[in-house]
Amino acid sequence: MSAALPVLRRALHRAAALGLGFVYPPTCPGCGAATAEPHALCAGCWSGLRLIERPFCERLGTPFALDLGTGPLLSPRAIADPPVYGRARAVALYDGTARDLVHRLKYGDRLDLSRTMARMMASSGREVLDEIDVIVPVPLHPFRLWRRRFNQAALLGRAVGRLSDKPCDVRALARVKATRPQVGLTRHQRALNLQGAFRVPAAARPRLAGRRVLLVDDVATTGATGNAAARALLRGGAASVDLLTFATVTGEPL
Repeated sequence: MSAALPVLRRALHRAAALGLGFVYPPTCPGCGAATAEPHALCAGCWSGLRLIERPFCERLGTPFALDLGTGPLLSPRAIADPPVYGRARAVALYDGTARDLVHRLKYGDRLDLSRTMARMMASSGREVLDEIDVIVPVPLHPFRLWRRRFNQAALLGRAVGRLSDKPCDVRALARVKATRPQVGLTRHQRALNLQGAFRVPAAARPRLAGRRVLLVDDVATTGATGNAAARALLRGGAASVDLLTFATVTGEPL
């Protein structure tokens, strides 16, 4: 009887979801148009995504304009200025639908979008997810978290963890410095702004020791946040750090 309980629960869950579908037909999380299944984008919003697909830089995850052949490919930037983290992956470039989804999640209190975005992130980051031990979202400073009331990176990290069957540790990394807003700063200014911004709490060090970490955030910009967070994780005992975001600005890593 006990072995049949999980099967029964799944059947009841599917039946309940089907019933809700009749009462509340699924709609596109991007624009509200009708869709065939819940949490799926409509054709119009999907066409507004500039998805990042191979060929791309295997280190930075940034797309190449031309197919440069087979084998591991590295961009000139990855060779000249390699990031602290190992590999970066993103779903799409930060414009059109991708920008709208990020803004609605972060500033429009559309927390339900995290499910849709995480599903695409889990797909784009599958090869990295297969090789990591734990997901760590980029944290907010406590004051900013109090003002916003939620951390969009934590929402995405937990959802990606559920989809990939990987643990998500939201307390493994802390933001200990209240940095000024990054908008309008140069790459160098952003790096200076984030120096010492992150730290692995003493209580989290045993949980990170020797583990392969996937750092998760919503959008990537210049490299400063990813590098600062990855540096703190490595100093805190992580064996390696990779990066997964939903969007990246003009193909540049976070």
